[in-house]
Amino acid sequence: MERLSLEARLQAGALDGQLLRLYGPGRLEAARTRCSGVIANFTKVFGCPPDALFSAPGRTELGGNHTDHQHGRVLAAGIDLDILSAAAPNQSGMIRIQSEGYPLLVVDLRDLAPRPEETNTSAALIRGVAARLAAMGCPLQGAGLDAYIVSDVPGGSGLSSSAAFEVLIGTMLNDLFWGGRCTPVELAQIGQYAENTFFGKPCGLMDQTASSVGGVVAIDFMDTSHPVVEQISLDLHNAGYALCILDSGADHADLTEEYAAITDELRAVCRYFGKEVLREVPENAFMAALPEIRKAAGDRAALRAFHFYGENMRAAAQAQALKSGNFPEFLRLVRESGHSSALYLQNVIPTGQTAHQELMLTLALCDRILSGQGAVRVHGGGFGGTAQAFVPLDLLDSFQLQTEAVLGIGSCHVLSIRPVGGVRLA
Repeated sequence: MERLSLEARLQAGALDGQLLRLYGPGRLEAARTRCSGVIANFTKVFGCPPDALFSAPGRTELGGNHTDHQHGRVLAAGIDLDILSAAAPNQSGMIRIQSEGYPLLVVDLRDLAPRPEETNTSAALIRGVAARLAAMGCPLQGAGLDAYIVSDVPGGSGLSSSAAFEVLIGTMLNDLFWGGRCTPVELAQIGQYAENTFFGKPCGLMDQTASSVGGVVAIDFMDTSHPVVEQISLDLHNAGYALCILDSGADHADLTEEYAAITDELRAVCRYFGKEVLREVPENAFMAALPEIRKAAGDRAALRAFHFYGENMRAAAQAQALKSGNFPEFLRLVRESGHSSALYLQNVIPTGQTAHQELMLTLALCDRILSGQGAVRVHGGGFGGTAQAFVPLDLLDSFQLQTEAVLGIGSCHVLSIRPVGGVRLA
């Protein structure tokens, strides 16, 4: 019996169960149309139909702002915005990625060393993921991959489009050439390696883990080679709230130095103790040495350390609040996290900015509209990008209308939590 094509299976409803799980019943028809378009565009670009569809979600950080790179605790979730691809192996020895609206990217699998000229490019992420998989034993020599990619994860949104891209590339290579041998956590570590070593960004591991594992995840990075990952059930709608991500309108580009300053300053605190990360420094030792630390590392570094110790405990407390069904306590901790990020971590306003403080204005606007209900905080890396708000369902329409009147139409994204991470759909 002749095997049905991917497009025929899609139209016959064979993928509906997976699509419903990823996008929900309200988006099923749109998801089918999107998948059909990706299949058609793959066929047009590469001259043959694809073998499979793959998806990797963006992520939202629920707790643990800038704790992961200090081997701390975080709380994060995969979301229903994703990067979707149609893909098939080839025998060219090349990875060829056509992202909708961008030039074709080609990476030679015979040359997997970092290239300085690729710093801060998607090609660096592809090469880095392939290099790490090959080093682990994935048989990529003589292989090749064609993929056509579309994304509804906004770049620079704080929803981690780069992590989703890394996880997607890793998921495709792992599935098509290694029989799915890598675990979701290993794929996250591969993505972080690519971003650190090839792309040139000193990120932690939270974004990749949330995208790769999916659902709500509490992660403890004390041992980054074996992070402890726990999935937690959360039904936001049943709790009476919607999750909103608000685009502040700030330019998210050229902020690498701001992000790097956080890790550099915390590293200066750690050097006083002969340690690499703050998780290795007991809080009581930090407090006892505070006068000397101020001299050695400066006051902002000390304040950022204050944030880490408080936020690390908060992330664990938030996870416990969700597990025990205490959503009001979770919201209280979200508000506390936002205050700590703004006052101590200081990752809301870029250094020296006065006329342009878009993210702080967004936080103030949301705070005023919510009037003590729900919660709002800086989201993700900070400085530019987005705020996160938990909005009572009966206030959602008004909240969206009022925020978009100031920030622009389409600036308030209402998200759902996706139960699975990087996945093959067919």
